[in-house]
Amino acid sequence: MAQLVLTVVGDDRIGLVGELAQRVSAAGGNWEQSELAELAGAFAGIVLVSVADDRVDELVTALQGLDGALKVAVHTSTVASTAGEAGHALSFTVLGNDRPGIVRDVTAAISAHALSIDSFRSRTIEAPMAGGTLFEATVSVSVPEGADAAEITRALEALAGEIQVDLTVA
Repeated sequence: MAQLVLTVVGDDRIGLVGELAQRVSAAGGNWEQSELAELAGAFAGIVLVSVADDRVDELVTALQGLDGALKVAVHTSTVASTAGEAGHALSFTVLGNDRPGIVRDVTAAISAHALSIDSFRSRTIEAPMAGGTLFEATVSVSVPEGADAAEITRALEALAGEIQVDLTVA
């Protein structure tokens, strides 16, 4: 069984997800996981699909037929899955006044501790009452067994103070 990661983007309109799901299903594929969103009038997402090895080409061909409505790039992973490895997840949120560089600073702190990002969801929102724009991110990272989660948390808290954002560790 092959696992394919599909990245999709196109002008947002009703029925795009249904068309994509139909093509995956018709090729015997199984839609396992996805993150899909409308962003500034564009539809974008990432989908994990499993399909029998002998039907991969059929699925890829079917997905190419969506090119007028949805551009789909198919990626196969050569990296072994880390699911089930020892360690644990650390989740946190960042909230503060929006400014260029917040994502760079947060991801640099994560990289400095050799952590892998499992999910990173962010958005900007209007600040209620104060005016201006807020940046909000919810992040989950994999902390390897033996790593000091308290040290990682302290580093994130120090960063939050430096870049003047609120940090909430779950």
